[in-house]
Amino acid sequence: MASESWTDSVDEAVNDFFEPVAEFLTDVVFFDVRLFDADFPLIVGWLALAGLVFTLYFGFAQFRHLRTALRFVSGKYEQKDAPGEISHFQALTSAVSGTVGLGNIAGVAIAVSIGGPGATFWMILCGLLGMATKFVECTLGVKYREIDAEGRVSGGPMYYLRKGLAERGLAGLGTVLSLASAVMILFFGFVGGNLFQVNQSLEQLGTVTEDHTDFFTGSGGSLLFGVVVAALASLVIIGGIRSIGRVTSRLVPAMAIIYVTACLIVIGFNVAEVPDAVGAIVSGAFSPEGVTGGVIGALIQGFRRAAFSNEAGIGSAPIAHSAVKTKRPASEGLVALLEPFVDTVIICTMTALTIVIAGGPLYDAARDTAAGGGDPATAEGVAEVGGDPGIAITSDAFDTALPWFPWVLTVAVFLFAFSTIITWGYYGLKAWTHLFGASRTSEYLYKGVFCLLTVAGALLSLGTLVDLADCFLFLGAVFNIIGLYLLAPLVKRELKRVLAYVRRRDEGWTEEQIDAAEAAEAAEAAEAAEAAPTAGARPSGDGA
Repeated sequence: MASESWTDSVDEAVNDFFEPVAEFLTDVVFFDVRLFDADFPLIVGWLALAGLVFTLYFGFAQFRHLRTALRFVSGKYEQKDAPGEISHFQALTSAVSGTVGLGNIAGVAIAVSIGGPGATFWMILCGLLGMATKFVECTLGVKYREIDAEGRVSGGPMYYLRKGLAERGLAGLGTVLSLASAVMILFFGFVGGNLFQVNQSLEQLGTVTEDHTDFFTGSGGSLLFGVVVAALASLVIIGGIRSIGRVTSRLVPAMAIIYVTACLIVIGFNVAEVPDAVGAIVSGAFSPEGVTGGVIGALIQGFRRAAFSNEAGIGSAPIAHSAVKTKRPASEGLVALLEPFVDTVIICTMTALTIVIAGGPLYDAARDTAAGGGDPATAEGVAEVGGDPGIAITSDAFDTALPWFPWVLTVAVFLFAFSTIITWGYYGLKAWTHLFGASRTSEYLYKGVFCLLTVAGALLSLGTLVDLADCFLFLGAVFNIIGLYLLAPLVKRELKRVLAYVRRRDEGWTEEQIDAAEAAEAAEAAEAAEAAPTAGARPSGDGA
């Protein structure tokens, strides 16, 4: 990152301006309660509780219907004439590209440093619970989406909170929550999903090249890096969700394969440590004593990392999933539940296993510092590396295999960051148009601002602004999950509908026969509702 005085001055001025607000919101949004000598953020409990409630309410749908979800992703039930812009697979990869970011590398390293190997177990469990939450919000994203005359789709919490809650007689609340969600998603899209990603990927590039050149730590190299990333991102973002879907459908599998393969190679180089590491993960998850807080400390760190990584309940993923080509909203809800599995159960777990198994002096130092009540980022050797301490710990683990393996990690960091940038560019656009209108001028203005911030991310840190963006995003989860609870019965009806569709398709029914049967069933249900004494049937969305 550039070190010239003007960038330092801008950093200092912006950080000083936003610091009081960021500190206040951090204290509110990430409010901690003390549990067994460990700090437990209530927002993490809020997200994890939602996953547990929806898992029970839908009868463990994320496990019972996993095979059906995979069949939808594979295209078995594809409907080319259905409304929407992208396929089930493209919608999944677009959303995954927004969640699989630097947190999967850096955040996991800090989690296992503080919570010990046992944090890995709880991280996996939270990811599995998050699959149910993702199913609910993405079903609603499709249910209440809007499609304009050109076939462009707009969806997400801005739409299902407003329209869905209005159907329940809570129009005022729905309007307030939808506007708040749009503001929060827009702000995070500009900062956390863009500026921060560029900044940290450049930091990693500068770290691995510092022995050969200082080009990427100077203003010229930083500016060039920012311009190149902005240009690449603009080429994708300008094309809309269809362009993003085409890119991510290739990029996400490629980066996942590269990263997982690299992790497996590192594990292979340290294969003798695997049994002890697996034992440490299991025992550490339930041990009364651990690095910090024992089982509670491991649980908190695991849940925190999973909740922050897969974004289940945040409301961002429904924006991408709502663009899918389908007539039945729950079909995409089933596809969406695969997202936390890929993000947390696979990617985050591979990072944790690699660090725990390979170890490395930085990980050992970070754990010792955490055990003494300190911040692992200040551990000896970690603080001196520069850049994100979590990435430094992961890079050190990669270095145990081959000296040049940190370069593989650098490629992974860039791919993860770039995929996050293009997807959050789309999320932010939908929030922007919800607030300011969807005119061509409005959209071009947003894209121009977004690309300028991409360049700024290579020159500025703006750490306080990033902290503020995190607060905004997770504050949105409070409002979003309230809406999910209120609208869950509608999702259950949509699940029943799509499972009936799958059964009929498997029995050989044609699309025309299924459409006719569904229309007849809907008419019967409407007649029954009108005949009921309560006669309080509410409309159930457009089902687009």
